[in-house]
Amino acid sequence: MKKRVVVGMSGGIDSSVAAYLLKREGYEVIGATMAIWPDGPSGYSARKKSCFSSDKSGDLEKTRAICRALGIEHRVIDLVGSYERTVLDNFKSEYLSGRTPNPCLWCNTLIKFGAFLDSMRRDVDFDYFATGHYARIERRGDRYALLKGADEKKDQSYFLSRLSQDQLSITLFPLGGMRKCDIRRIDEELGFHERGESESQDFYGGDYSDLIGRDDEEGDILLAPAMERIGRHRGFWHYTIGQRRGLGIAYPKPLYVISIDSGSNSVVVGTEEYTYSSSLRAGSINWVSRSSLDPDDEYMVKIRSQGIGYAAKAEAYGDEAVISFLGSVKAIAPGQSAVIYKGDEVVASAIIK
Repeated sequence: MKKRVVVGMSGGIDSSVAAYLLKREGYEVIGATMAIWPDGPSGYSARKKSCFSSDKSGDLEKTRAICRALGIEHRVIDLVGSYERTVLDNFKSEYLSGRTPNPCLWCNTLIKFGAFLDSMRRDVDFDYFATGHYARIERRGDRYALLKGADEKKDQSYFLSRLSQDQLSITLFPLGGMRKCDIRRIDEELGFHERGESESQDFYGGDYSDLIGRDDEEGDILLAPAMERIGRHRGFWHYTIGQRRGLGIAYPKPLYVISIDSGSNSVVVGTEEYTYSSSLRAGSINWVSRSSLDPDDEYMVKIRSQGIGYAAKAEAYGDEAVISFLGSVKAIAPGQSAVIYKGDEVVASAIIK
């Protein structure tokens, strides 16, 4: 009997090719799409090609056409309420607390691999869930290991680092061992999309203030280390740690945001040397490929989705991790995730405090 797999489909190249590859392998494939944008006026103004956007009618028609071409069923799951309560409310709460959240990790864990599948299970029995993410899963001993995608430039393991063992156990990533150029070639051969077609990249793509929904409120810009007032701003939630542009301050040296105080509505800036740290503390550990950290071992730690990892030592204390870098690291932002790697393996993920 064929194994049945639900494929999360967005209308893009990656999820379309993922569905094709799984059908070619002999699975019974069902395409499914999340509906997360509210009907009617929303106050949001996301640009096209962002994940959370009203401009999805074309993507939905594209997905339906691809499913017809593949000869597979397609379903749309309404998750507007769940997405707003889980992702958007968390995003707003984090920003208004002076932190910098990563909504993609939250969405993957609680919506795409959570509420989405729970809704599908009410009507459909299936064995696996698949997406077009560039990551790999291997069974190693008694755990499912999450590994980087073979295409280093497209690796998306950071965004998946809060998946549980139960979620990993039923997940397939058919593109994980492939390179993007090969996926595009397959897509072109199938005629699913135009050659060179661009794809969605950002979570929102508009002004995050739309999502926060708070009127501007002037506050002080303070210069470290003396904390003298050197300017005014229109609300701390318009700033993120490490930000350089848009400060509106004339100063002999470039200034960066180094901390945010939501209680006093103040933004602290400083010259580049004040942006560096040698350690961080993070909480809400999610153990992924392993269930412990070796304080004598050396890891690579990513503190944001883009950019490189940094060599570090790491120790766990209950639900928290203390990460000590072997060098200085720039612009560590509370609210972002620190993802701990050993080689290609995602060891654990924790939220920076």
